[in-house]
Amino acid sequence: MTLSKRGFDLGLLILLSVVLVPLLAILVILMLIRGERPIFFGAERMHDPTTRFTLWKLRTMTPDHNDKGVSGGDKRDRITPMGHRLRRTRMDELPQMWNILRGDISFVGPRPPLPRYVQQFPDVYGEVLRSRPGVTGLATLVFASHEEALLRGCTTPEQTERVYVRRCVPRKARIDLLYQKNQGLCLDAYLVALTAGRFLGLVGRKGRLPRRRGRPQSP
Repeated sequence: MTLSKRGFDLGLLILLSVVLVPLLAILVILMLIRGERPIFFGAERMHDPTTRFTLWKLRTMTPDHNDKGVSGGDKRDRITPMGHRLRRTRMDELPQMWNILRGDISFVGPRPPLPRYVQQFPDVYGEVLRSRPGVTGLATLVFASHEEALLRGCTTPEQTERVYVRRCVPRKARIDLLYQKNQGLCLDAYLVALTAGRFLGLVGRKGRLPRRRGRPQSP
């Protein structure tokens, strides 16, 4: 990670923490009131092809010590009522401010993969993880909704794994490498703005402004 990118991350983190830290505190209190303990969920992810770290989220599923792999339709019944809302708005990822502060991840970059997929595809992730993993990124904005649709229809862990490995990993890797080829602070700022716009409902799931009802659209 360059000094300029690290400075961008820390500066943006300080700026956003004025809003995000109180929001995280409110969500933690709500989860405590609802009895949804444990509050936080730590998942082992890869910082680079050889270094692991713990990625933190607000817990959105009932605990299962045998859980492994990505989330698909087979895990739908484990999502808590509040977890649905947290996932839909991506507010479950607010604890990753700590990971940004530590330098585990950046604001923008490829999503940090599970160790099992790095071991399974060393050549792919050897290239992808030359960029610091991030909370959001080009692949997240472009492909995440399609990935969710693909995995939502899976009914068994085996089917989820098969679909993710065959249809998601290679496509996300191509987009992540496209970001890597063009990365810079201007692109990072643009992707952060798109992410914020999506969070606020100003940008659609495919990165476009939502249409206004009752008004004709420009060609």
